[in-house]
Amino acid sequence: MAKPEPIMDAPIAGQSLTTEVGGRPWQQPAKYSTVEDALEFYAKKITDPAINSSLLDALEMGTPVSSVAEVIVQSSAMEGLHTIDVSILLLPVVMELIAYVADEAEIKYNMGIDTEIDQDIIPDSIIELAIKKAKDKMPEEEEEEKQEEVMELNEELPEPQPTGLMARTETEDTPMETPDAEPEATPETGSLMARRA
Repeated sequence: MAKPEPIMDAPIAGQSLTTEVGGRPWQQPAKYSTVEDALEFYAKKITDPAINSSLLDALEMGTPVSSVAEVIVQSSAMEGLHTIDVSILLLPVVMELIAYVADEAEIKYNMGIDTEIDQDIIPDSIIELAIKKAKDKMPEEEEEEKQEEVMELNEELPEPQPTGLMARTETEDTPMETPDAEPEATPETGSLMARRA
């Protein structure tokens, strides 16, 4: 009887943090620290007839050269042979090296970067995105029209008069009398000033 396999056979969260620092190959100093050293390693490895037979078989089955080169370079970075930045710099060179080996073996291959784009056909995703953007802009235009209407109504309303203790009244708007001018004497019979004369 076959033993049932567990459904969730994945690493436990945080399991990668349980090993000692430097216990993984990519946490160690790289074996090839420069692009030139790593390229020498790949040139020997890819052009070796014992190894490149499986590589050529993969290319004959239609696997793109870019995919094969990415797998080779990334697996070497995981093994600690070189750093990730060196692998990024090496990728186009390794692709050309694999293409050279395939040309020498007279094998047709696909580089994986020759995607033809028909300029006359617009993809549905771009059309949907344009429609969505147009719909998003519609409410903004309506809001601007409403704001313009509100501003027009506000201009038509009279300005409210200020009120309160600090508000100016009509009597304050009249010019004040200067202190040099003497007030005109009004003859009043009942006042103290009138009696002086």
